[in-house]
Amino acid sequence: VQLQASGGGLVQPGGSLRLSCAVSGFTLADYYIGWFRQVPGKEREGVSSSSDGSTYYTDIAKGRFTMSRDNAKNTVYLQMNSLKLEDTGVYYCAAAKPGTDYDGNTGHGMEYWGKGTQVTVSS
Repeated sequence: VQLQASGGGLVQPGGSLRLSCAVSGFTLADYYIGWFRQVPGKEREGVSSSSDGSTYYTDIAKGRFTMSRDNAKNTVYLQMNSLKLEDTGVYYCAAAKPGTDYDGNTGHGMEYWGKGTQVTVSS
């Protein structure tokens, strides 16, 4: 099982980025999937996660970020708009088998993690 996040970079406040997470070794449609981030000086926090047909957004993401899947490409995306300075951090995608009990606010319980992609919001 592998997950590879990409698409991070440097963006100005108010700008947008689209992150991608390519998965292999399992069928994306069958798994729970989520985006999480590690912001400097803070604990890991959830951004968005999808399970059993529903997508959950934390307060960080509501109204600004949109998670989507392309099951045919085994890829999940995170469209991030209206980026703020405090969105700077390393963004990770993670996955878990169906039925796994995980915490969408922290990522605790997610079974598989990819290497993150750095997002830097700076003027």
